[in-house]
Amino acid sequence: RRLAVSFGIIILPVGLIFSQPDFGTALVFFPIFIMMVFAAGLDKRYILFIIIFAFSTISLTVLPLWEEYILKTPTDLLYLLYRPPYSLFLIAASACILGLSIWGLRSSKKKYYFWIAYAALLVAGSLSASVLAHRVLKEYQVMRLIVFLDPSIDPKGSGWNILQSLTAIGSGGFVGKGFLQGTQSHYRYLPQQSTDFIFSIIAEEWGFIGGFLVFALFFIILRRCLVLLRTVKDSYAIYIVAGIMAMILFHFMINVGMAMGIMPITGIPLFFLSYGGSSLWTVLISIGLLLGISARRYGA
Repeated sequence: RRLAVSFGIIILPVGLIFSQPDFGTALVFFPIFIMMVFAAGLDKRYILFIIIFAFSTISLTVLPLWEEYILKTPTDLLYLLYRPPYSLFLIAASACILGLSIWGLRSSKKKYYFWIAYAALLVAGSLSASVLAHRVLKEYQVMRLIVFLDPSIDPKGSGWNILQSLTAIGSGGFVGKGFLQGTQSHYRYLPQQSTDFIFSIIAEEWGFIGGFLVFALFFIILRRCLVLLRTVKDSYAIYIVAGIMAMILFHFMINVGMAMGIMPITGIPLFFLSYGGSSLWTVLISIGLLLGISARRYGA
């Protein structure tokens, strides 16, 4: 019950941000939430449920796009999952199984009812969320998912950013082309080079050494967050440190990942490096909170 209440608290800001629309910023709330409830000692079964639910929803959202634009051959399984009569039947059947298993758990207290309810809620929830995602996602967001699977589908449109980013990173080599000598950036082949794809420019101009330095600096910050988590005594401070650590790690993974083509483009900046006042204010305030907690971690 407390998990449901805490999850409900983040739904309002996520919904407001998503309606702007700003899918990337709304997405950041979920890893922060998972890390904070993990630090709070939540049962690992529920944390695993959240992770599987998120992975299943994303997979069920991407699969029909993969079938339509890449595979280009209809499959019976996906037909059953996504055609309205069949998908609604699966959701309704899972909901009925969920209700019956909850009733059985309350009446008999047998553990296997819990796992039946667990699986039924995963199926019903992820299917419902994927159906909703297909209705809510804009066309450009759908195309980002498609070109993430295969950028060559639209090399001069939605896949342009990924292809040029990979070109910039690959052309940097080991030591790079030199400061302000990058062709992808200075000839404007790579859009959003000062925000979403700042890592591509660093890798092009400074090569593997520059990219490794960025990784090393973020590793130091995250390592210090882990040390702080182990030494701080106040529960509230632990939740703050865990949330900030998750935020920084998620931004780093998504931004660098989409520059390398292993993550879909979501418009998430790279802290400390990307242009933009709001992201800089956010991370500096967060670091200030960490420093304040660190200075008082041995206090009463």
